[in-house]
Order: sequence, then C-alpha cells, then structure tokens
Amino acid sequence: MTERLEQLHQILEATRQEASKVILGQADVIDRALIVILARQHALIEGVPGIAKTLLARTLARLLGCEFARIQFTPDLMPADITGTSVFHFGRNEFTLVKGPVFTSFLLADEINRAPAKTQSALLQAMQERTVTIDRETHTLPNTFTVFATQNPIEYEGTYPLPEAQKDRFLLKITMEAPDRENELELAMRMLSDEPPEALLERGAVQPVLDPGKLTAAQDALADVSMRGELAGYIVDLVRRTRTHESVLVGAGPRATQALVLASRVHAALDKRDFVTPDDVKALARPVLEHRLILRPEFEIEGMTAAEVVDKIVESVAVPV
Repeated sequence: MTERLEQLHQILEATRQEASKVILGQADVIDRALIVILARQHALIEGVPGIAKTLLARTLARLLGCEFARIQFTPDLMPADITGTSVFHFGRNEFTLVKGPVFTSFLLADEINRAPAKTQSALLQAMQERTVTIDRETHTLPNTFTVFATQNPIEYEGTYPLPEAQKDRFLLKITMEAPDRENELELAMRMLSDEPPEALLERGAVQPVLDPGKLTAAQDALADVSMRGELAGYIVDLVRRTRTHESVLVGAGPRATQALVLASRVHAALDKRDFVTPDDVKALARPVLEHRLILRPEFEIEGMTAAEVVDKIVESVAVPV
C-alpha cells in the first residue's frame, strides 16, 4: 500500500470521527458524502425536513477546510441569482463582477426541484465543467467544487422534476432516513444541554482535518486504488442490464458506468484497501443507479421502485471470480 493511501486512510478516519460528533446515526450517509467529495463529483440528497441535510454539508465543509454556500431554491429564483452578474460602477465607469453563491467549494442547493428548469440548468455547466460563463466571460470554479442538491420526497406540489440530463450528473443519490431510537434520544438529550449539534458546529467543536490543497492531494491518492479488468466488465454488465430489464423504460447511460467505477474505488479506500472487490460495486450499485432509471408506468403502478429494480439486477448478473 502506498504512503499517500495510508495518509488518506488516516484522513478519512479522522473525518468520520469528527463528523459523528454532529451528525448522529448517519454513518453510511457520511461515508457516501465522502465518496462524492473524493471522487470530485456531486450528490443528490433526499430526505424529509429536519433530517440534517444542511447540517451534513456544513459539517463536511468545516472538516475539509472548504468554503460553504447555500441557495434556497424557489419558483422565482433566476439563473443570475446563482451565477452572479456584472454591475456597472458609475464611480469607475466600468462593469464589476458580482459573484453568485456558486463561486464556492461546497454548494448546498436546497430543494433544487422548487426552481424552474431554466434556473436548474444554470448549475449544469458549473457541475460538469467547473466553470461559469457570465456576459461571455468564463470563470473557473475551485477544483474542490461540489454540489449537494436536496429534495423533499414527500412534497411535490409546486415543484419542477429534475430533467434526466441533470440527474445524470449526480454521482450518487443519498437517502437520509431518521436515526434509530438510541441516536434520536441522544439528540433530544443534547437539546436539553448546551451541546446541540448546530451549537457544537458554531463553537468550533468540530476541528478541520484538511485544507483545500490537502483535499486535492487526498483526491489524487485514489489513483493508487486498483481495479481488475474483470470487475470493470462486471460494472459494464450491471449498467447495460438496466437498459434491457423488463421493468425499465430508460436505463442508465455510459456516465453511470464511469460513476460506478469512481465510487467503487473510493469505497475500497474507505474500507482501507488498495484494490476494488465485487462487494464495493454491490454496495454502491443502488445509490449510483437508482436515480438514473425511468420505470415503465405499469410497474410503477404496481408499486415497484427503482431501488428494487437495481437490487434485482445486482442479483441477476454473475459476479467475476
């Protein structure tokens, strides 16, 4: 195992420990968020209100020493509200760029499906190319730029479903569920003391583990995680099976193959290994693929979900030996 992978393992363990001080009962969610960050990709987070979606992004930004910005998406939000605009300065007789919240490292796009498609699409260039074009000038975003977009799964009135092209740009769909009773009781007891999670974060109880430069080095360390050709073929077979499954109208595209390769490598690093196994692929198949599938209406009426379809596909494809 290389020296920089050893350092990456230490960083990941320290990040997990610090994050668990604030985010209770969400160990899997923290790991998946770290997968997205280390893979230099973006995450779609789904969960009911009050489940700590915003707190998750803020905590990780603090731990990794990165800037954080939040956008509350609303039906009247315009693209310029995200990217920024040029304002004429009469004193200097020139235009000055007023940067929007997209110019940050960690961007929380809260309730992204409440904004119209034109505003949602303003994020596409930033997410894919890490650049923003304003008045025909292109501006570069930080190499660590990561979007955490949230959706409320129980309220669809007044929302605009994300187009398939935009959903495909999210590496993972992270589903946040309520913590178990023990963790929820601990949260309740903290609210009776002077240590509620938000207060701990504000007081600096969560210590930064990295800075942007060291985060980039940690991301580069993933190149030391190997994957056998047979496993790459296994990933290709899984993704291609989504296109022929009887219950799927539109399956996952080649970007899903790339996403599953990237996510599997980071999962191996999280598990303190320098090689990918079939279990890494299986663990990430559902979060990588489910938001990319469109089911046939007759199967949706029967109550089948995309997650269930992915599970069936994983069971049906032979694992390489």
